[in-house]
Amino acid sequence: QVQLVESGGGLVQAGGSLRLSCAASGSTFGINAIGWYRQAPAPEKQRELVATISNDGSTNYADSVKGRFTISRDNAKNTVYLQMNSLKPEDTAVYYCNAAQSLGPGYDYDYWGQGTQVTVSS
Repeated sequence: QVQLVESGGGLVQAGGSLRLSCAASGSTFGINAIGWYRQAPAPEKQRELVATISNDGSTNYADSVKGRFTISRDNAKNTVYLQMNSLKPEDTAVYYCNAAQSLGPGYDYDYWGQGTQVTVSS
């Protein structure tokens, strides 16, 4: 089992910055990638990918956040960060941390944190 705990959310004005943290604990062996997803408050909005970082350090970003958000990791602390700059009201959402773990063929697992609210006021 892997436990993920997010922190760093809050209320910020448009143009401001926040840094989210995702601390992983438990059986972290075999985690291939950790990512951030978000779900906006509108009922029709589905959870969407924001950014991911793999074990080799490669990163992937949603088009809507490229150039504004940066994902990074501190392996010694088992923590992944999401630095969010130039925030916009449309970035308002609950942000979730996800860990993709593979322990062998047929043993793939997804873990989620509890989420942290980010609210950007105009």
